[in-house]
Amino acid sequence: MLIFESVMEKTHLYKVDNFGVKNYNFLVLTCFLFLVMACLTLSLGHVTYIFEIENANSPVKTYGDAIWLMVMSASTIGFGDVYPITTMGRIAVYTMFLLGVGTLGTLGAIFANRIFGFADTNIKNRELRKQNADIYAKLLELEKKIDEMNKP
Repeated sequence: MLIFESVMEKTHLYKVDNFGVKNYNFLVLTCFLFLVMACLTLSLGHVTYIFEIENANSPVKTYGDAIWLMVMSASTIGFGDVYPITTMGRIAVYTMFLLGVGTLGTLGAIFANRIFGFADTNIKNRELRKQNADIYAKLLELEKKIDEMNKP
């Protein structure tokens, strides 16, 4: 995720609002994560297929089985109908588990943020702090004027 944040910073795929909050382009982020997920699934599925097809005892018989194994690994469901036998197959599934969970978790967080608006509270708090600071500055200014008017 740090790599993606760095890319977003360099390409300026965000807008900074009046309160200094970076609002990222969630459509670009979501499309990128779907692309990453597809690439991980296909590439690690291919690696798994290559190594598992050589073993006669492996439940991975087709390329579809290998893709199914990667999807189940990324989603942490793992029905158990397809599993790796070879060491390289297990390494590929382990890699998919680590990277896929992070990718799917990020996608889930984006959707939850868009649906439930968790970030809105933080932005509203910043807006209120700025308004309070403006009101307080105006109050101090008015107090000075009143003090000057009351001077004999």
